[in-house]
Amino acid sequence: MVCTVASRSDLAFLYRRAAFGARPAELDAAVGRGYAATVDALIGATATASLEPPPAFAPLTLPKSADPAARATYAKMVRDQATTLAGWWMRRMVATDVPFVEKLTFFWHGHFATSIVKVRSAAMMLAQNQIFREQGTGRFDALALSAAHDPAMLVWLDAGQNRKEHPNENFARELMELFTLGIGNYTETDVREAARAFTGWRVDKARTGFQLAAAQHDDGTKTVLGKSGNLSGEDVIALVTHSPASARWVCGRLFTRFAAPTAPTANPAAAAMLAAYGPTLDVGAAARAMLLSPAFLATRGQLVPQPVEYVVGVLRALGLRVAPAAADGSGRATEAGAGPGALKQKAVLAVLSGLGQIPFDPPSVGGWPSNAAWLTTASTQVRAKFAAAAAAAADLSAIADEPAASRADAVAHLLSVDGWTVRTRTALAATGGNPARLVALALLSPEYLTV
Repeated sequence: MVCTVASRSDLAFLYRRAAFGARPAELDAAVGRGYAATVDALIGATATASLEPPPAFAPLTLPKSADPAARATYAKMVRDQATTLAGWWMRRMVATDVPFVEKLTFFWHGHFATSIVKVRSAAMMLAQNQIFREQGTGRFDALALSAAHDPAMLVWLDAGQNRKEHPNENFARELMELFTLGIGNYTETDVREAARAFTGWRVDKARTGFQLAAAQHDDGTKTVLGKSGNLSGEDVIALVTHSPASARWVCGRLFTRFAAPTAPTANPAAAAMLAAYGPTLDVGAAARAMLLSPAFLATRGQLVPQPVEYVVGVLRALGLRVAPAAADGSGRATEAGAGPGALKQKAVLAVLSGLGQIPFDPPSVGGWPSNAAWLTTASTQVRAKFAAAAAAAADLSAIADEPAASRADAVAHLLSVDGWTVRTRTALAATGGNPARLVALALLSPEYLTV
């Protein structure tokens, strides 16, 4: 069964899950198209908006000397580049007209989690980010191979330490446990044998691509998932990604991230997703099948947006921009005035830091936590300050033009929320109809914080 006809409420839910929410005009257009056509429009959209180009980063080299000042300067330059990169991606997510692409890019960033704290190269992290954006809806085997060859991943999972004499199992283990199969679908022997296949994988001398150090590669016979031979790393990736367990794992991860937490074996949309994923491992087709499944629409209220999604969603809903940092005459980054309709990059990244999620800096190879982990007392305080700042910066004339008694409903319309519970409506009434206070409080409501 496929969902093809849906209400405005269903479409608002779709946009909250598959994008970063929808403004009223976007939702009006979606109602005119219908549910299935809107799913196709989200997944197959081609960017038309003129977006800020990716930043260019000068290569940085760790000083060989032990001079504290030189090393401190290097560390600051690494941090500054990381800030520039995170700010750029936040602006892109806020401004994009292909939100599903950016949200899926963010999903892959958490799936193939890699941190700039260890990689220490904004250029490498940007290149990885582009892989996820360009290949994220295509074949999973091709995406996994590109991620495996990616310099940021090679650094992150210690490829340089994987030698023929002493194989390093880091990448082989995470490839199977987190990226492709899931625990229970491989053995420790599979990990050890796969690690041998990845020996000699390196970042090239230019620090921009992949190379195989033949002298460090084990070209002996290996056995992985029951397949024996002189297996290369590429062979192993093909084996694991084409395993039936991998199809269940990938589809399960998509459902967990976009619909509701579930084990791969308990995915209620599994049949439709697996059929669409098929032998070509088509991620976009699997995502489409998920979004069209009645099981997807039945998951309302089961996800808490991650901080990046929450902040991006608020900024898009209120029509706000993220003002970039500027450069002073010495080339140092300074904070420009945000201007009307914008929040400063420094302020936005400070909010994300307070909420515990900065792009390009996941806490571990397992990515970020989910759902209730984001609803802490400390995060509530940070979110409240952000909501107040966003409401103060937004043009809320559409709310102010409404009679005071209708403003709560006008805010629900602005945020594409179905409506308010009695408890929330009572809290909103205490604002006296003040538009900024109404919006700020609405952004903290259970109706907006869960989707």
